[in-house]
Amino acid sequence: MSQESSKYITLKNLEVYKLSQELSASAWEIYQSLDKDLKWGIGQQFIRSIDSIGANIAEGYGRFHYLDKVRFYYNARGSYFESMEHWLDLLFQRNLISESDFNKLKEIGKELQIKLNLLIKATKSKANE
Repeated sequence: MSQESSKYITLKNLEVYKLSQELSASAWEIYQSLDKDLKWGIGQQFIRSIDSIGANIAEGYGRFHYLDKVRFYYNARGSYFESMEHWLDLLFQRNLISESDFNKLKEIGKELQIKLNLLIKATKSKANE
């Protein structure tokens, strides 16, 4: 194995992607606990935006050109804000989730947000090399 290929990190080993999967798993537990009517409305919006974070990271990671990658990482960040700063807050404000579930997702999300911003920054700097 050459030194160059040993530096490659697979998607499944990328920390930001792992965090997006952890967030999706926790969000799914919340979604499953919602009443049928709530699943149809706010629940679907919430789970789709959460799952979109990881999907956009994966799609960007699979792209060849750095600027194309960054575009998908920006989409992931937009989905992060939609799900974590809008839908999750609404679920909590409407007493549809517990404070402990809210805090758990916020904690995972904060780390994800930091790592996603670092991924965007690193990818953009590679484009400028």
